[in-house]
Amino acid sequence: QVQLVESGGGSVQPGGSLRLSCVGSGNFFSSRTMRWHRQAPGKERELVAEITPGGSTNYADSVKGRFTISRDNAKKTAYLQMSSLKPEDTGTYFCNSWRAGIDYWGKGTLVTVSS
Repeated sequence: QVQLVESGGGSVQPGGSLRLSCVGSGNFFSSRTMRWHRQAPGKERELVAEITPGGSTNYADSVKGRFTISRDNAKKTAYLQMSSLKPEDTGTYFCNSWRAGIDYWGKGTLVTVSS
C-alpha cells in the first residue's frame, strides 16, 4: 500500500511563492510517475504538473514558466515550486502517484492566493 502525504500549503499574496512537498511510502517510488493536481472550489480537478521516473516534466499551460515539479527519490518526495502565484491558483493541491496502471492519491493541501 502506498501512502502520499502533502504539505506546504497556506495563504499567500498574489506574486508570492510556495513550495509543496509530497512524501511517499512503500516501494518503487523511483519508478512511479508523480503528478500534482489541483481542484478549485466548484471546479473539476485538473492536472498541474507531472514528472516521469526518467525526469521528464509536463505542465498545464496555465502554470508554465511559474511552477516547477521535481523529485528526490532518495527521500521519496516530490515537490512543486510555485512562483508568481495568482488568485486563480487557489485550490486544494493533490499529489498523485502512478505505476503500472495503479493510482494513489494524497488527501491534499490547501493553497489560497489572495490579497
